[in-house]
Amino acid sequence: MDMNLSQHFLIAMPSLVDPIFAKTLAYVCDHNDKGAMGVIVNRPLGMTLTTLFEQIDVELHRPDVAELEVCFGGPVQTDRGFVLHTPLGDWQSTLPVNDGMGLTTSKDILLAVGEGSGPEKMFVTLGYAGWEAGQLESEIAQNAWLSVEADPSIIFSLPAEERYEAALKLLGVDMAMLSDEAGHA
Repeated sequence: MDMNLSQHFLIAMPSLVDPIFAKTLAYVCDHNDKGAMGVIVNRPLGMTLTTLFEQIDVELHRPDVAELEVCFGGPVQTDRGFVLHTPLGDWQSTLPVNDGMGLTTSKDILLAVGEGSGPEKMFVTLGYAGWEAGQLESEIAQNAWLSVEADPSIIFSLPAEERYEAALKLLGVDMAMLSDEAGHA
């Protein structure tokens, strides 16, 4: 099975009861034969960028992003910040997701934002989600996830609590149509 889910949303199915991933919407930043990595985009930590900047002792001069919610991005490296952003820009440590978007882990991006510059649009998580080679494909085969090509505006423009249903709508699926049990005719 040759599947590339880079730049796709993973929508957790009701059958996915793992407490870390239940009812999550994940954005896959990179997927190749070695595995996949992405960030959960709908699990706010109850912290804004203002709070995060206070914690790292950097002044924030970007009122447009001051109230952005920082989210739990996944169970890997939860002590590190991951910034999904557009445009791509030129930062010390960035995984380019596509020509216009990157996932940056270096502090220089936060310092730039603090100074009032930095990327136009951004989404910040602590931690990320990772899958070993073949693991994501296997989970999809077991109906743990639905996948759909991502619309980045869902991440950058909607509040966290609306992102899951918005991604379902990309598939033409309504929340009420999802059942915990497999259908049998």
